[in-house]
Amino acid sequence: MQVLQVQLEVGPDPAEVGRARRWARSRLAGSGVGDDEPLAETLILLISELVTNAVVHTGCPAVLRMLFGPAGSPGGAGTVRVEVADASCRPPQQRHARGEDTGGRGLELVDGLADRWGWQPEGTGKRIWCEVDRGVPLIQVQLQPGSHGAVPGAEPAVS
Repeated sequence: MQVLQVQLEVGPDPAEVGRARRWARSRLAGSGVGDDEPLAETLILLISELVTNAVVHTGCPAVLRMLFGPAGSPGGAGTVRVEVADASCRPPQQRHARGEDTGGRGLELVDGLADRWGWQPEGTGKRIWCEVDRGVPLIQVQLQPGSHGAVPGAEPAVS
C-alpha cells in the first residue's frame, strides 16, 4: 500500500495560516482533488482550524502533513489524513462557543467535518490528526458572511 505524504513547516505567526491554506490547495490539486470539489473545501477548512489552533494556542512552530491513501478502498477513493504536530505538550481542549463568541469552534468543526480525528503525544509535543474518506458525502457548514465559524443553531447540510 502506497501513501503519498507531503509536509510544510509552519512558523508561530498567525499569518502562516494563510500560507498553509495556499500550500494545501496546491498539494490537493496535485493529488487530483479539484479546487471546486467539496472535499477540497472541507480539507482546507480542517487544515485552517488545526494550524490556527497550533499557532494561536501554543505559540510554537508546527508541521502540517497531508497523507493521501490509495484509491483501493471499497468506495474506490481512499482517505486523506491531515496532521499538525507542535512542540506543546498541552492536550487540545474542545470548547463550546456560545452566540457571538469569535473563537472556540475549531475542534467542534473538526469533529463535525472529519470522519475521524484525535491526538497523540509526539516527542515533547503532540500531533493532532483528522481523516476524511474520499468519495463519501461531506457535511457543509453554513457560515455567515465574514465569520470564521458555524452559524449558531444552524443545521449542517449534507451535500
